[in-house]
Formats: sequence, structure tokens, C-alpha cells
Amino acid sequence: MSSDGNIIYQQSFLHDELIQCAQNLLKRMPHESLAVVYMVNSGSEANDLALRLARCHTKRQDIITLDHAYHGHVTSVMEISPYKFNQPGGDPKPHYIHVTPCPDTYRGQYTDKNHTEEELADLYSSEIEKIIDNLRYREKREVAGFIAESLQSCGGQIIPPKGYFQKAFKAVRDAGGVCIADEVQVGFGRVGSHYWAFETQDVVPDIVTVAKPMGNGHPVGAVITTQEIADSFSATGVVYFNTYGGNPVSCAIANAVMRVIDEENLQENALSVGNFINAECNAMKKDFDIIGDVRGVGLFIGVELISNKRTREPATEAARFVVNRMKNVHKILVAQMDQMTMSSN
Repeated sequence: MSSDGNIIYQQSFLHDELIQCAQNLLKRMPHESLAVVYMVNSGSEANDLALRLARCHTKRQDIITLDHAYHGHVTSVMEISPYKFNQPGGDPKPHYIHVTPCPDTYRGQYTDKNHTEEELADLYSSEIEKIIDNLRYREKREVAGFIAESLQSCGGQIIPPKGYFQKAFKAVRDAGGVCIADEVQVGFGRVGSHYWAFETQDVVPDIVTVAKPMGNGHPVGAVITTQEIADSFSATGVVYFNTYGGNPVSCAIANAVMRVIDEENLQENALSVGNFINAECNAMKKDFDIIGDVRGVGLFIGVELISNKRTREPATEAARFVVNRMKNVHKILVAQMDQMTMSSN
């Protein structure tokens, strides 16, 4: 039953909440090229559709993904999630999926111990260029797309070096591929300085996927893309249909969430509280050798615990103790905390 009391069994019609939701999403996009919205029910669905759009538009199959990435739990996105397929018992990586190093400047393949930020952006983006060249010259195939969280979450709250995504997007687009920004965890003002995390890197993706905070706990998501990509998808004649995607209740909830973010200045709150937490954690870093790195923007923050400053060896047991103490003593359920309504108190 819809919010206005009408019984609904499928979504094959327009309604005011759907139109308003699409408009609300589009007006928050930083560039007019992102002009078409598809409504779905989750981040997994959003990323699955993003892959379909990329492959349909390019008429190619190969996808580049970041190491340690997680993009959802359905088969198509498990294939692009090393966080899952590299675990014991995980399905083997398909030959058409290509993993590029995560741009982790603290513990990754290239680190800030030996390189400047500009060098790190060049080095990590060059790994994508290597994949593209290998595909083209050795395997005689071309890349369909590159997908990445704008800020990687499951991989360890990773803040890429400035310029990384600009160089990565250019390499992919020069090869005829499309660029997908997964904003499922980091979108809707969480980073504080911007509404979307990809904006912190001064890029505009070809496809954007959103979900989790969009419904503040309610299952709703969306894919935003260009008219050109949408036209390619439509030209196949295979009509996109989603039984519950874009239903009136979900759209009304998403509209309410976006309205509250604006009216209660939650993006600004994420920035101010995030700055406070970052400052406090960095102050603790000076006093406690176990804190190796503090990184983040807004309320997307990572604190890395180490057992050796020189080798940066992870302090795994200490990290487990801290997490359990936060849960058992301070009643902070990290995975369920509402990051948008925290205060510095």
C-alpha cells in the first residue's frame, strides 16, 4: 500500500514522489551530464545495473576494480569484489575482471614513506594503464569500465592521493571505457565538504550508484548516469523493469531524508564533527605510539593501529580489543551508528 492509501503491486507508472526523488537526486549532482535516474532497492542492485549500463554502452565485458573492494552481494558484483572472492571459499575471479592496487598511501603497494602525493597518484593510476595495455595488446580486448568507491570503505577507510581519480578516469575514458563511482556508503554529505565523495577528487563519473544513507535504513537506491549511456541501454529493446524500485513509499522516504539533510544542516554537521574527531585522534597519535595513521574527511574516518612504526605492522589484537570495548562498554555499535547525527559531545 502506498503512502496515500492506494494498493500497489508493481511499478510501471509515474507518481509525484518518484518524479520528485529523481529531481532531488539530479539537482544535487555537480554536473548536468548526469541526467538520467534509475530507481532500485539496494546498493547491490545499483551496482549490478551500473555494470549492465557500462557493458551495454561499450559493447564490452572487461571491468577494472580496486583490490579489497566490496560492491555488493549478488553474483555480478561479487565478481568485482576482491573483499569477498579472495576469502577462503570464495568463487574464483572471472577472467574478465581485473584488479588494480587500492590507492592506499599508508600500507599499499606504494606508500608515503617513499613517494610524494603526486608521485603516488601517478604510480597507482599507472597500474590501471598497465591493465588496459595488457588487455589491448596481449588479450586483444578492450575495457568496458572502471568501478570504485569514491572513498574505499571495507578496504580500510582509504583516502586516495589527490589527482588519482582524475588520472584513472582519463586512462579509462581514453580507452573507450566508462567510469563508475560507488557512493553507496560515502554519499549524501557524509564527507562534509561535499555532497558526494567523488567531488573531493574533482571528477565527474559517467555512472553514480547510491543507496544506504538514501533511505536512512529503508531499502532504496538509485543509479544516475548520462543521457548517452541511457540511450544505449534503451536501444537494446530490453526494457528495464524493477518491481519495487521507485515505489511511492521508498521515494517518499528518500525525499524526506534529502530534505532533512538540508534543513538540519547535517552535511555541515558531518564536516564540523569530523574535523573535531580528526583533530582529537591526531592529538592522541602524538601520545600513543600504537596509533600509526589517522585519515579521513567529514565522518568518514580511519584510525590505524600498529605494533611497529617502522614496519607499520598492524596491531590486530589491539584493534579487536578497541572495537569490542567500544561495543561492550561504551555501547557504540560501529556498523550501525548513525554517522550523520553525531555531535562533538
